[in-house]
Amino acid sequence: MLIHLFSKSFDKKSAAAFFAALIVICVLVPALNLLVPTDSALHVSDYTVALCGKILCYAIVGLAMDLVWGYTGILSLGHGLFFALGGYAFGMYLMRQIGRDGNYQSNLPDFMVFLDWKDYPWFWAFTDHLWYSLLLVMLVPGVLAFVFGYFAFRSRIKGVYLSIITQALTYACMLLFFRNETGFGGNNGFTDFKRIAGIPIATAEMRMVLFVLTGVTLLALLLLSRFIVRSKFGRVLTAIRDAESRAMFSGYTTLHYKLAIWTLSAVICGIAGALYVPQVGIINPSEMSPAASIEIAIWAAVGGRGTLIGPLLGAAIVNGAKSWFTVAFPEYWLYFLGLLFILVTLLLPTGVLGLMRSLRSKQK
Repeated sequence: MLIHLFSKSFDKKSAAAFFAALIVICVLVPALNLLVPTDSALHVSDYTVALCGKILCYAIVGLAMDLVWGYTGILSLGHGLFFALGGYAFGMYLMRQIGRDGNYQSNLPDFMVFLDWKDYPWFWAFTDHLWYSLLLVMLVPGVLAFVFGYFAFRSRIKGVYLSIITQALTYACMLLFFRNETGFGGNNGFTDFKRIAGIPIATAEMRMVLFVLTGVTLLALLLLSRFIVRSKFGRVLTAIRDAESRAMFSGYTTLHYKLAIWTLSAVICGIAGALYVPQVGIINPSEMSPAASIEIAIWAAVGGRGTLIGPLLGAAIVNGAKSWFTVAFPEYWLYFLGLLFILVTLLLPTGVLGLMRSLRSKQK
C-alpha cells in the first residue's frame, strides 16, 4: 500500500528530492548536531535545530492550508485555532508529566494550585496517558472542524463571508481560553514541561528526536497530500475551486468533498500543534489570535498556493525573516509582513514558486 501511494505521488525527480530531504532530516542534521564538535564550522547548534523544528511545524500547517485554499478555494482565517487546539491537547499530557516537580510540589499543575483548585476538571480525565492525548490531538480539532464545516458548507457560505466567520470562531475561542476558569492556564497557558513518556525533554537527544519526528511527519503528510490531489477526489476538489456550481450540476455532492478536506486539514493542523509544543516549550491563547491565522494564509500566498511545496517554502521564508526581523528591527516586523503580503498579491500572484518556475521556463 505504501509503495503504491509513493508511486502514485512522485515522479523520478520528485522522488529523488523526497529521499534527499529524508536523508538530511534523519541523518545529516542529527550527525552535525550530536557528533560534530561545537567549535567546528560544520556543527549545527541546538538553537538552529529548535528554530528549524519550529519552522517544520509551521510548514505542516502551510500544507494543511494549501489543501483547503490552494486546491479547494476555501480561504480559512481560523486555522490557527486548530493548530492551537492540537497543542493544548498534547500540552495537557505534558503538564500531567510534570508530576510533583512544579513550584508548588503538587500533583496539580502550578496554575491550578495558584487558583486554589482541589482536583482536575472532568475534561482532564485520562490525559496522563500518551495514547489518549495523541487521540485528542486529532479528535478535538477534527470534530470542531467537522461540526463547523457541516453547518457552514450546508448553508452555502463561501468566499469572504466564510473567511470572516472562521476568524470570528478563532477569536471567540481565544477569548475563552484567556479565562482562568476554563482550566487551560489563562493567558499564560501551559509551560515548564519536564518530560515525555518519562524521558526528559531538555536533553539534546530528545530535542533531536522531536526534530526528526517533525520532519518525517511533514514528509509523510506531503506524500499523502500529493496522493490526494492527484486522485479523482483531488480533481473534484479542483473542480469545486474553479466552478462549484458546475461540479454540482455534474452530479457531485460538493458538501461531502469540502467537509472531508476541511476536516482533514484541521487534523493536520492539530498534529502540527502537538509537535510544536514540546519543541517551543509553551502554548498559550496567542496562538489562536486572528493575526496568527492570517500569517498562515500569507505563508501559502508567498510560497504559491495550489502547489503543496509552495506553502512549505513560504512558511520557511516568512518565519526565517521573522526570526531575523524581530531581533534586528522588532518594531517594524508587522509593517514588513504587511508589505510582503501586498507585494506578493500585486507582483507575484503565483508566489515565489511560480516565479522560480517562470524564470526556469524562460531559460529553456
